[in-house]
Amino acid sequence: MRLPALHAGRILARPNRFVAEIELAGGQRVDAHVPNTGTLLSCWRPGAPVQLSQADNPRRKLRWTLERVDMGGGWVGVNTQRPNQVMAEGIAAGRISALAGYGRLRREVAFAADGGEAGRIDIALDEGSRPAALVEVKNVTLLDGPHLRFPDAKSERGRKHLALLSAAVAGGRRGVMLFALNRAEGERFAPAWDIDPAYGEALLAAAATGVELLAVRMVHGCDGITVGDAVALDLARPRI
Repeated sequence: MRLPALHAGRILARPNRFVAEIELAGGQRVDAHVPNTGTLLSCWRPGAPVQLSQADNPRRKLRWTLERVDMGGGWVGVNTQRPNQVMAEGIAAGRISALAGYGRLRREVAFAADGGEAGRIDIALDEGSRPAALVEVKNVTLLDGPHLRFPDAKSERGRKHLALLSAAVAGGRRGVMLFALNRAEGERFAPAWDIDPAYGEALLAAAATGVELLAVRMVHGCDGITVGDAVALDLARPRI
């Protein structure tokens, strides 16, 4: 995925969840939209280099959008609107072998289990040699030693998506939870047990029903993001 034109800056402050104060490379100070509902734990520090995109829409309150932060190990993608597109492009190009071989890809698909709650799933795949698949993509930026973890805050919505994927499996489809690892560091993916143990338990329960778990690196280039390699999973509960 090609990114819009990027502008360099550095973090000054974050006065609220969705606004960052940034100093551009030329010294100008601007407010930028932070398109991320998470805490940005482990990917936020005053003085850290950032890259911003600029919108042309005059109706937008903030012209600037925070795209990437460098915490010393390469770019961390903090715009949660990007991973779905990157993963959709990677799947369509056959870059994720576990999801290759489908003739049709749709995004933002409504799904409801029989007698259950309805919701939307990021990607639907069909017209392939394998059962149709529903794929939910989660942006992962939390770095904890050798692990990349999700979520970085309690996530009831994340548990709902796991329930929907389990229902899809029960109905004869593939249900796939795809963790998009949006930074270069980290050797393995693991649930964030300390932050949301309920999500970790729900993830294990979903896997037991047949939901497939994938963790795939996103690779940041100078002007775009591509799909990289799969990363190992570590689902073990922490020792008490």
